[in-house]
Amino acid sequence: MVSSEHTVPDSSALAGWFKSSYSGGSQGECLEVARGHAGVPVRDSKAVAGPALVFSVRGWAAFVGAVKDGGAAV
Repeated sequence: MVSSEHTVPDSSALAGWFKSSYSGGSQGECLEVARGHAGVPVRDSKAVAGPALVFSVRGWAAFVGAVKDGGAAV
């Protein structure tokens, strides 16, 4: 069960969304991240009014680092 303190039900209420410059495909399988918040909100770019998951800065950095290294996030 996901704690409500780690989700935002309507991500359109948050400002600062951006998509990676590496997201250039036409499939629309992209994530967006919002800047300027205490945590790191992440949402599906196709569902701008859908929910967002909010990660700790440390957790998000660990995930991004693992992806860049080709490994699994711990």
